[in-house]
Amino acid sequence: RMETDCNPMELPNNTGFEGDSDYRDFEGTDVKDMRLEAEAVVNDVLFAVSNMFVSKTLPCAEDVAYINVETRERNRYCLELTEAGLRVVAYDFDQTDDRLQTPYHETVYSLLDSLSPAYREVFGNALLQRLEALKKDSQS
Repeated sequence: RMETDCNPMELPNNTGFEGDSDYRDFEGTDVKDMRLEAEAVVNDVLFAVSNMFVSKTLPCAEDVAYINVETRERNRYCLELTEAGLRVVAYDFDQTDDRLQTPYHETVYSLLDSLSPAYREVFGNALLQRLEALKKDSQS
């Protein structure tokens, strides 16, 4: 399952069996719309890539969404997001290639880390700046 930052105030409090995947198929219990999940993924890492957005051409459903990403190296990918994770399904926006057998990544961070050295550098620098800021806060 993809993990994203979430504000507990945004969660409905009547979903029942939240963490229990055995109950996920029952109506009204923890059914995720993958488009919302995809939007969260995009918002999380947009700062570290050239361009990233949820596909408006490919169909989104409760169990699948597609994300277009252009790395800072100017490489384009179409990513598939499912409960299994994220994987590259094409080397261009809004495409899928059934012949591509790419591995699933549990997180968008690990997927982008494997595709883009520039992403790794930008993300690492952002992390360092955050840590420095925390260090300053704790010293004051």
